Amino acid sequence: MSAVLDFQQFALGLQAADRPLIAPERFAAAFHLRQQDLAELAHVHRATVSAAPTNVKLQQFMRDTLRVLSAAMEVNPDQAQAMYWYKNTPIPEFQHRTGEQLVSAGKTEAVISYLLSIAGGSTG
Repeated sequence: MSAVLDFQQFALGLQAADRPLIAPERFAAAFHLRQQDLAELAHVHRATVSAAPTNVKLQQFMRDTLRVLSAAMEVNPDQAQAMYWYKNTPIPEFQHRTGEQLVSAGKTEAVISYLLSIAGGSTG
């Protein structure tokens, strides 16, 4: 199966039942996050994850994470390695912060641009 299809299948698995939204509990499980950690990354109260899963900030953080994961899989089509990179690998060009830290800080576009430059053969 291609990386694009793998990613699409993964993203569909995060969908809330009968709703065009990401299910926070599925997202947290897939990214090995406690719900309180997801809340912290999304800059929402910890109760928001379960009590208000449609919260705009929460949904935006999860969508942005998926966008970065999609771009990371253009560099490395192995989903597990792309997720590892996103959560754990410091990026020297961004003060050694991880993709996850940068998305949480609202720097999604910068991370995607960085990944696209790598995928295109640039050094970043």
